[in-house]
Amino acid sequence: MPIYEYACKSCGSEFETLVRSSTVPDCPSCHSTDLEKKLSVFATAAGGPDPAAIAAGPCGSCGHPDGPGACALH
Repeated sequence: MPIYEYACKSCGSEFETLVRSSTVPDCPSCHSTDLEKKLSVFATAAGGPDPAAIAAGPCGSCGHPDGPGACALH
């Protein structure tokens, strides 16, 4: 079952809910079915390298503004 994000057009409440293909979601605050589906982003946990270390530069410490290879720390 996918999780969808909605904004209620009646009361303005924003929420997310699990939705089965045969059900119509309703607002948990006012129980209205006049909803707008929001554009959702998803997150993954891949266990890859730390994004902060990649942004720091080739040596992983200074992040020299002149780009890779410009750092004096080799």
